[in-house]
Amino acid sequence: MSRIMTHYEPAIDVDALTAIDVHVHIEIDAHGHSSLPADLEAAASKYFKADGPRPDLDSVAAYYRERRMAAVVFTVDAETQLGQPPISSADIADGAARNSDVLIPFGSVDPRRPDAVDRVRRLAEDHGVRGFKFHPTVQGFDPSDVRFYPIYETIQNAGIPALFHTGQTGIGAGLPGGRGLRLALSNPMRLDPVAADFPELQIIMAHPSVPWQDEALSVATHKHNTWIDLSGWSPKYFPESLVRAANSYLNDRVLFGSDFPLLTPDRWLRDVEQTAIKPDVLPAILRDNAARLLGL
Repeated sequence: MSRIMTHYEPAIDVDALTAIDVHVHIEIDAHGHSSLPADLEAAASKYFKADGPRPDLDSVAAYYRERRMAAVVFTVDAETQLGQPPISSADIADGAARNSDVLIPFGSVDPRRPDAVDRVRRLAEDHGVRGFKFHPTVQGFDPSDVRFYPIYETIQNAGIPALFHTGQTGIGAGLPGGRGLRLALSNPMRLDPVAADFPELQIIMAHPSVPWQDEALSVATHKHNTWIDLSGWSPKYFPESLVRAANSYLNDRVLFGSDFPLLTPDRWLRDVEQTAIKPDVLPAILRDNAARLLGL
């Protein structure tokens, strides 16, 4: 039986939203298949002290709808590096189409696949994904390597952003040799040549980029096609330099993200009250910057 494709079109009322969470993982598909091998899933749960259930896509939609938030949802295709078949980005896009009032789908393609460019093009053209997620450490690739430039060119031509994990990761933490995963691949400075060579490509540097926060701020200051999302860390642990940038010279390119389900938006919003982030910049961080970036 041939697959019936659903092309995602957003139906989001931005004015009715309290926030747009730009960093939400779909870790379980409708068949119970996980995005990570069992050992990496357990290590990440231990690292984040998050032993709760991994909700499926429709449950994620209900969770965000209840909070009057929209969510950018994605998985990570790292089959070459991890030997784990990925959750289908096409299925995520189809699920987002069922929940287009709150969900915004990003695609994920393993850059090391020989047909990566074709997969990117199909997800953008046939399924309407609104961006792409990359995790250099987990996918095992150097994002500055020109071999991957055709992927970025395709995304740039589609007029949608690319989101890259930056900084350390809880995936593989505590396992022997970190299970072979290499942290340096996620140094944000490796995205500087990408931003230079693809000036129309909007690049989101995900997370406080510990231990390279100054590098991320340097790239974002110099390359105005780069953005920073604040996911993966409780705001009370944000580096002081990041808080200062969010309050001032980068306040129009900083984005709210949680890293759900490992860190919830409820905790993020509770903990941000303990920081020096100014209340008058929060509306832009929580919603308006993302709405502008995503064309909502």
